[in-house]
Amino acid sequence: MEILFAITIGVLVACSVYLMLANHLLRFIFGLVLISNAANLTIFVAGRLTDGAPPLIPVGADAPAIAANALPQALVLTAIVIGFGLFAFAIVLVFRAWTSLNSLTPDEMRLAEPEEAHK
Repeated sequence: MEILFAITIGVLVACSVYLMLANHLLRFIFGLVLISNAANLTIFVAGRLTDGAPPLIPVGADAPAIAANALPQALVLTAIVIGFGLFAFAIVLVFRAWTSLNSLTPDEMRLAEPEEAHK
């Protein structure tokens, strides 16, 4: 099962790097979301996958090894919330850039530089 998750993480990272290297701001944002999901999946997989294990230790149980590790789950949940906030903020910035500059290409968004400098 870990092999499948490792392949999935690799594909997510490869797709996110491809999107982030594109010369378009919206693709960069989607690549950022994909790489954050890959990081979340990495944290979740690193916390031991226990199939069917309860998240809490039952009352009277001697061995805490039968319970699932709750720390990676809490970290991933926090990262999802923070990632959603970052994504919402970035989408607002992209919308503002589109309305004020009429472009999402970084080469066309250079207002402070003269035209001769980047041609």
